[in-house]
Amino acid sequence: QVQLVESGGGLAQPGGSLRLSCAASGFTFSRYAMNWYRQAPGKQRELVATITSLGNTNYGDSVKGRFAISRDNAKNTVYLQMNSLKPEDTAVYYCNVNRGTAYWGQGAQVTVSS
Repeated sequence: QVQLVESGGGLAQPGGSLRLSCAASGFTFSRYAMNWYRQAPGKQRELVATITSLGNTNYGDSVKGRFAISRDNAKNTVYLQMNSLKPEDTAVYYCNVNRGTAYWGQGAQVTVSS
């Protein structure tokens, strides 16, 4: 069965960096686009970044130029490098893959605060 397991969240100061990882299993990872979403308290879940099976990337306007998504098909892992973090980046971050059905990880808390 499909499993997505996020890691790497935590507390960062404004202007700092964090890297999230999502280890995937249960499907042919290299064939699918992977997504990172986030959800802040009281807000809707929003798409942060996408990487296609060919490695093409796309970002939400609020994170362009600060975040970078990448993938390692040999490790079945997708990453989200987050730089120049702002307090408004505070949210639970979710890894996602769509295979007809949407699959989600358990989420990783990211808190940006001084």
